[in-house]
Amino acid sequence: MKTPHGWRSTPLMDLVQQPVSGVSVLSSDELPSASNPGVLRLSCVSNGRFNPRDLKTPIPSEVHRLSAFAEADTIIISRSNTPQLVGASAYVKSTHPNAFLPDTLWSLRPKDKKLSIRWLSFVLNSDAYSLTIQSIAHGTSDSMKKIQKGSFLKLPVLLPPLPEQQKIADILGTWDEALEKLDALIAAKARRKQALMQQLLTGHRRLPGFDQSKGRTIKNRHGDYPSDWSRVKLGDVTIESSVRADTTTGGVVLSCTKHHGLVPSEEYFGKRVYAADTSAYKVARRGEFAYATNHIEEGSIGFQNLCDVGLVSPIYTVFKTKEAVHDAYFYRLLKSSLMIHLYRVNTSASVDRRGSLRYGEFAEIKFNLPTKPEQRAIAAVLESADAELRLLRQQRTALDHQKRGLMQQLLTGRIRVTA
Repeated sequence: MKTPHGWRSTPLMDLVQQPVSGVSVLSSDELPSASNPGVLRLSCVSNGRFNPRDLKTPIPSEVHRLSAFAEADTIIISRSNTPQLVGASAYVKSTHPNAFLPDTLWSLRPKDKKLSIRWLSFVLNSDAYSLTIQSIAHGTSDSMKKIQKGSFLKLPVLLPPLPEQQKIADILGTWDEALEKLDALIAAKARRKQALMQQLLTGHRRLPGFDQSKGRTIKNRHGDYPSDWSRVKLGDVTIESSVRADTTTGGVVLSCTKHHGLVPSEEYFGKRVYAADTSAYKVARRGEFAYATNHIEEGSIGFQNLCDVGLVSPIYTVFKTKEAVHDAYFYRLLKSSLMIHLYRVNTSASVDRRGSLRYGEFAEIKFNLPTKPEQRAIAAVLESADAELRLLRQQRTALDHQKRGLMQQLLTGRIRVTA
C-alpha cells in the first residue's frame, strides 16, 4: 500500500524512550488494600484495557525494591507472556502511585511532543501490529515467550502528523468509551443474575403463586429452607449411567469445563487431546449429566444437550435424572456456589482421599428441592436473565468488531480525518 500523503514510516525507537520495567519481587496472590502498594499482574493489560486493581501484595521485606509505577499518559505492555498474549498493551489514563510494574511489564513514554502516546496505544493493539509483535517474541518454552528491547524498538510505525494522530485517538477513544459502558452494564447484569440465582435456588426469594409455606422455614447446618420444599439426596433423584462405548459406537468426544460445562473437545481445545482409542469411553446421551470425577470441586459438571451421543473419558461420572427433577433447573443448581462448596467438602472427606468424588459419595450429598412446577418457573426466570446477557454480549462483540474495522481504516490512512 502506498504511504498516505504527509505520513512517514519510522521505527519505534524514534518515537518512544527506552522501555522501563519493574523488578521481580516475592508476593502473595492477595489483593492489597487501597492504601498499600501492589504489584501489577500480567493480566492487568487485556483487550487494550488497563486494570490498575489487578494486583498482588508484595511481602513486607520486598516493598523497598519496588520502583516503576503506572504513570498517566503512558503505555503498559507485556514483554513476557504466553504466545497469544505476549505484547498485550494498554493506555494508562491516570497515575496510580501504588500500582508497581513487575519485570515482565514495560512502561512506554514518548520521546517528544510530536507523538500522541494514546494514538500509539491503538496502533500497538491493532490486529496486524499485535501479530507483528508476537512474531518477534522468542523463548525456549512453548508456554512463555519474551520480547527483546532491541527487536521491539526496531519495529516500524506508519506515523501521521500529530494533529491527525490526536484526531484518530479521539475517534477511537469514543468507541472505547461505548465499550466500557457496555462492559459495565454486562457486569452489573451478571451480578444481578448471580444474586437472583442465590435467592431463588435457596428459596430465600419465592416466585408469585408458589409459596405454600406461609414463611415457615426448616433449619439445618447449611441454612434454612422453605417448609414446603423437600430435603433429599442427589441419589434420590439421579441414576448413574455406566454405558461404555465400543468399536461401533459413534459420537462426539466431549470435555467438561468449569465455566462452560460440556464442550466438544477438539473444538474447544483446537486440537485432539484425548486418546486415539475411545472404545473404553463412557457414553453420555442427550439429556444426561456428566462430571469430571477428579475436578468436580471446581464446578466441572455439565448437561449433555449438544448431540444425540457423546463420549466422555472413563474417569468421568455420567448420570441421568428421575421424574421429580426439571433438568434445566437441576443443572443450574449443580453449578451453584453452594453445591460446589458441598462437592469440595465431600471430596475432602472421600474414602480414597485422591481428590475425586465418585458417584456413591456424590449421591449422598443432600440438598433442598422445590416442586417440579416451581423448578420450571425458576429455570424460566434464570433463562430470561441469561438471554438478556447473551444479547448484550452479542452487541458487545459486534461493537468491538466495528471498532476493529475502523481501526484498520484509520491507522493505515485508508480513511483520512481532518484535525
